[in-house]
Amino acid sequence: MTASVKLVMPVRYCTTTYDYQMDLNKVMIIGRLTRDPELRTIPSGASVAQVSVATNFRYTNQAGQKVDQVEYHNVVLWRGLADIAAKYLKKGSQVYIEGRLQTRNWEGQDGKKNYRTEIVGDNMIMLGGSGGSSTGTPGLQSGYNNATKPAPKAENTDYQLEELPTIQQDETINLEDVPF
Repeated sequence: MTASVKLVMPVRYCTTTYDYQMDLNKVMIIGRLTRDPELRTIPSGASVAQVSVATNFRYTNQAGQKVDQVEYHNVVLWRGLADIAAKYLKKGSQVYIEGRLQTRNWEGQDGKKNYRTEIVGDNMIMLGGSGGSSTGTPGLQSGYNNATKPAPKAENTDYQLEELPTIQQDETINLEDVPF
């Protein structure tokens, strides 16, 4: 089924009709690993890592109390991303994951059909260490807290943050090229 959308703008711009289908399956999360990555190799030789990421949502309830709501996300990383996650991430590591939702299903030994919805990671950025401990990785900030570390003053032009590379899923990654 094709959706037809007609966008009408004021006469001084244009009137255009677009015929297209548009779907979006995009996930972006920032959270901490709840366990060390589990790396395995499938028969084709590709690496796959499974990680679990916890994200928090903090809100104030009607009684005025702050409430933390935790969500746990199952994430699957393939090939180079899997190798990097297994090598550099550990329980408590903070990470940004970008990807898509995918639901797998299988039949269990009891004959019951099981379902699991996961985030298939296309992009990953390692943001910091676990808690307040240092990862020992140059260029990554660990345990940074705005309340304990003052922001640099505007007149200090020598201060610059190092830009960390973003790794795409379909890129071939040589672990020797990783700067940390």
